[in-house]
Amino acid sequence: MSGTRPERVTIVSRLFRPEPGAAAYRLGTLADELRERDYDVRVLTTVPPSGTRIEDDGLDVRRWPVLRDAGGNVRGYVQYLSYDIPLFFRLLCTRSDLVVVEPPTTTGVVSRIACALRRTPYMHYSGDVVSTAAEGIGVNRTVVRILKALERWVLTGARRTLAVSDGVRSGVVALGAPERRVTVVGVGIDTERFRVTEVDSPASGRKLVYGGTMSEIHGAEVFVRAFGRVAERYPDATLLMIGQGVDVPALTELADRVAPGQVEFRPPQPPDVLSREFATASAALASVKPGAGYDFAFATKALASLSAGAPVIYSGVGPMAGIIRDNDLGWAVGYDEEAVAGAMEKALADVPGPGRRAELSAWVECNHSLRTVAANAVDVVDEVVRGG
Repeated sequence: MSGTRPERVTIVSRLFRPEPGAAAYRLGTLADELRERDYDVRVLTTVPPSGTRIEDDGLDVRRWPVLRDAGGNVRGYVQYLSYDIPLFFRLLCTRSDLVVVEPPTTTGVVSRIACALRRTPYMHYSGDVVSTAAEGIGVNRTVVRILKALERWVLTGARRTLAVSDGVRSGVVALGAPERRVTVVGVGIDTERFRVTEVDSPASGRKLVYGGTMSEIHGAEVFVRAFGRVAERYPDATLLMIGQGVDVPALTELADRVAPGQVEFRPPQPPDVLSREFATASAALASVKPGAGYDFAFATKALASLSAGAPVIYSGVGPMAGIIRDNDLGWAVGYDEEAVAGAMEKALADVPGPGRRAELSAWVECNHSLRTVAANAVDVVDEVVRGG
């Protein structure tokens, strides 16, 4: 790179590591790759939930306190705005050669206005199509129309749009993003943080682990109901639900009815803790509920558990189902509690050994490492910064 100073890329996201979530891991690895290529990187994000351990990795991360819902999520318009309004002024006070913007749409709107005032180009990192998802979960039609208009405005103003999959690419192009400016960079998981972990004293009994958000689009209810079908036949089996989301209270109540004493709920855990749980699991669980606006979504929680050595029981729609089926990575079934229960029985009857776990982890490293995804994204950054 030429010039007397390194180019600065500012990453804008309400979620960033160590807070768990696909976007947080994806953007963290992007920041690492940018720094590897001698960019000056700054991250404008939020203060994570109380008790979260923040590691000092030398990255310039500026955290702002925000409102969170009862589950600890920055989710909902009031919570979004508690981040977005201060963000406007933070961006105005930040020198950047390029800004990388993560949804939601309100953040995109604020970023486009601030970047226009600073005459700074921005890129939009589309992990999904927000307005399509809102429509799928039954948001008011008027609100959806407004969301579509705003999301279109954000996408058309972006110098480039990064899409995580072909499905997302099709969605943003249909919404109005110029096709020539949309690049698919892929989906991956941080294989250094999620890896096969040696456990000194493996837990006794059988265990199924769900690790991730529990909201309308995931439909984790199917796993609790299915486990209720098999729990009596496997009295030593445990269903461990790790994460947060709007569905947690209802799922807790359901679990007490269908499998009392055999379902445990825990708050979000760091990757090292999750990896240890997956290392002793009969299988991990992941799902995308049909018709919730995310039929094209790539369930990255499945990649995290595979990377840590657990085969996956996948329920519902999305490209992950075919990948699991085609590569013998577990069981891909429909969004049906009977089918899920059948897969659970098979998993509980045959706990994977060390060789199988190593094989699953190696497959993820070869095919879905976030390092490769980040390298693809930084190639696009290079083009933009150099005037491409």
